[in-house]
Amino acid sequence: MSTIHSESRIHERYLRHSKKFPNVWCAGCGIGIVLGAIIRAVDSLDLDKNDIAMISGIGCTGRMPVYVDFNTLHTTHGRALAFATGLKLARPGMKVLVVMGDGDALAIGGNHFIHAARRNIELTAIVVNNATYGMTGGQYSPTTPQGAHAATAPYGHIEPPFHISELAVAAGATFVARSTVYHVTELQKFIAHAIQKKGFSVVEAISYCHTTIGRMNRWGKAPDMMRRLKENSITVKQAEGKPEDELVGKIVRGVLTDRERPGYIDLYRQIIERAKAEAEAA
Repeated sequence: MSTIHSESRIHERYLRHSKKFPNVWCAGCGIGIVLGAIIRAVDSLDLDKNDIAMISGIGCTGRMPVYVDFNTLHTTHGRALAFATGLKLARPGMKVLVVMGDGDALAIGGNHFIHAARRNIELTAIVVNNATYGMTGGQYSPTTPQGAHAATAPYGHIEPPFHISELAVAAGATFVARSTVYHVTELQKFIAHAIQKKGFSVVEAISYCHTTIGRMNRWGKAPDMMRRLKENSITVKQAEGKPEDELVGKIVRGVLTDRERPGYIDLYRQIIERAKAEAEAA
C-alpha cells in the first residue's frame, strides 16, 4: 500500500536541501506548480527517489531538475528525449521523467518527440506548454495561439499552433493527457498515471507565461492568467459532439488516449536474447 507523507514535509523528501530558494522562476509562474504536482505524484506512488531520473533541455522548464533530489540531467536544447532514451536503455529499471517546455519539445526537439512516441520508449514526457519562449524574451513558439502578439510577431502570429497532445496520440504514445496548472489535483493524477504506464506517456500541462505572452497581449497578471485557464477549459467529455468552431480557443482537458502497445525496452530485450541464442548455437 502506498505511503503518502504529510503535505508539509514532502518538499524535505524530494527537494535538494542545499539548493537555495526562492527559485529562478518569475513570481506567479506555473512551473513551480507542475514541479509540486510531480513530487506529490511520485510520493503517492511510494517510489524510491534513487530509482527516478529527471531529464530536461533548455528553457524555463529546463531548470526544474536543479531543485529535485532525483538523478538528474540538464541537457542541450531539444535533446532531452535523446539523452533520456540512452539512459533508459542503459538503466531499464529506472523511472525516467523528461520535463520540457513547448519550444524545447516541439521545435528543435520535434523529431525526437515524434520518434520517441513512435518507438514507444518507456519514458514519461511532461511538457509545460506556456505558448512562448519565455526565457529568451517572448518569441513565438510552436504552440503560440494564432493571432497572439509575440516579440517576433508584433502584428500578430499568423501560424496555427501545434496541438501537443493530439500529435502525441497520432505518433503512437500509449498514454496522453492534458491539464492546466489551475487544475492541479487533476494534473497530479495524470502524472502519477503516466509514470506507471508501460510505454511512452505524455502529460501536457498548460501554463501560460504572464511575464511575456501575457503582458504582450494584455491578458493580465498571474491571477488573471490562472482565471483564464479556469474559464477557457472544458473536459474531454464536455467537448464530445461539439462542432469545431465552438472549441476554438478552448483548452480540452482529460485523457486523450490510454492504450496498450509493445514497449521498446521489452522488444529490445527480445532482440538481445535472440542474438545471444544464435551466437551460442553457432
